[in-house]
Amino acid sequence: MNRRLCIVHANCQGQPLMDRLHLSRDFREQFACQLFTNYIREPIPAHALGRCSLFLYQHLGSEWGELASARLMAQLPDSATRLCVPNMFFSGYWPLWSGEKGFDYRDRYLDSLVDAGLTPEEILVLYLRSDPGTKYDLNALLRESIDREHTRESRTPIKYLDLILERYRTERLFNTVNHPGPMLMNHAATGVLAELGMDLPDLDALAALGDPFPEFEQPVHPRIAEHMGYGFATAQTRYMVYGRRMTFAQYTAAYVEARLAGVTDFIGHLQGGSS
Repeated sequence: MNRRLCIVHANCQGQPLMDRLHLSRDFREQFACQLFTNYIREPIPAHALGRCSLFLYQHLGSEWGELASARLMAQLPDSATRLCVPNMFFSGYWPLWSGEKGFDYRDRYLDSLVDAGLTPEEILVLYLRSDPGTKYDLNALLRESIDREHTRESRTPIKYLDLILERYRTERLFNTVNHPGPMLMNHAATGVLAELGMDLPDLDALAALGDPFPEFEQPVHPRIAEHMGYGFATAQTRYMVYGRRMTFAQYTAAYVEARLAGVTDFIGHLQGGSS
């Protein structure tokens, strides 16, 4: 049986989505998938778009130029099915995340202390013992994250925000701001399959896939967790950080060490086991 081409145009969530879609017998028998990673601006050849039968995409606006979703979909055959899939993002566990370039997993408060010229010991004491809620409106930052997600969710028929709002305080749903855990990735995949009218994967098979992003669990500031009511994140909680288990304090010490040493590849620094 000749399978039709499914193009997946997505970020790091694309591969775990495909892994879960392939658990559906209907899907794997009908489609052969090809992933094009959007955030590295990987081009999609015209010949691939021209023979695409199913286009699964995370919405990209006109600022993406030739990779904008509308531009790509205009090159698809009229018969191709187009489906916008979730692009899940949540900074509620890390409201001080800044997204600034030049260093991974930026924290605006910690960066301000590093940039103030303090010693490592002073930085750690201030950051770990002070209450970020006295300096930042954590509730407002949480609302901003939720509002952004309302906009993202409005573009896809697969709704997930209510699920996040129902559970985010009692269980950890994301490993980083854009790395959802297994429950949300499973929800996205079953939503895609339901939209396509295909059989859903067996729950045991989904569970066997495990964490889609197991290599890094970004630690949560215990004082922020206390403020927000996240009982799963304390000062004693140990997180998986590229092969090692680290507390929030240990992770913070590695962050400060890297920043003060002028390291720009913080992920490589953590993978190398420094600090």
